[in-house]
Parts: sequence; structure tokens; C-alpha cells
Amino acid sequence: LLLLHAVTADCLQCICNKESFGCRPLGCRMDRGSYSCGYYQIKKNYYIDCGTPGRRGGEDLETAWKRCADDYSCASNCVRSYVNRYKYRCSSIGANSCQAMARLHNGGPSGCQRSSTLPYWNSIKACYGGN
Repeated sequence: LLLLHAVTADCLQCICNKESFGCRPLGCRMDRGSYSCGYYQIKKNYYIDCGTPGRRGGEDLETAWKRCADDYSCASNCVRSYVNRYKYRCSSIGANSCQAMARLHNGGPSGCQRSSTLPYWNSIKACYGGN
């Protein structure tokens, strides 16, 4: 479990560095037809899929998503939850690997099967140094 946590923390840091040019709260910007926000450039549907962490009672979904995306702890929890939800689809490459985390984050629920996520993984791998 400690090894998995170390893999997750190091991998998350590499993803964050790539997504927000040094792991910074970027706010929102247009990306392929919809907004991506914060440290990990999280889209609204991704935020919904990760379980809407940090959403306050009665809070508008849009407000919660943007606030969470720009809060490092909340956004990191969202990415971990999203990956945990879909990692079973990555058994061929190792469900608990950094590669699975990176490719799911970049390519959605089927990211591990999509060759289009390989360049993203290669850039994360250059930072991470492992699988």
C-alpha cells in the first residue's frame, strides 16, 4: 500500500506539472470544445465522474467544479477517484501503474486502450521514469 501511494503521488506530480505548466492553479481555458480547469485541467464531466469532491450542500455544480479544480488537494482527490473508478479497464498494462493513471486521465475511461494516449504517457514517463 505504501508503494502504491508513492507511485500515485509521484505520478500525480508529473501529470500536474504537464497539465498546468509547473503544477499551478490555472483557472479555466477552452480545450477541444469545452473548458478544462485547474491544476490537472479537469473537465466538468470528469469532475462528475470522480464523484464531485468538495462540493458543498446546495452548491452549483459549475462553481464546485471550478473551485475544486483550482484547489490542489481537491483536484488531486478527483484524479485519484477517477482513476480508481476506471482502472479495471487497464489490466493489460497494470491497473495500478502510472501509465494507467496517465492514460485514463488523458483519454477518459478507455484511455488505456487508445493509442492516441501514448504520446501523453511518454511525456509523463519522461518525468516519472518508470511504468
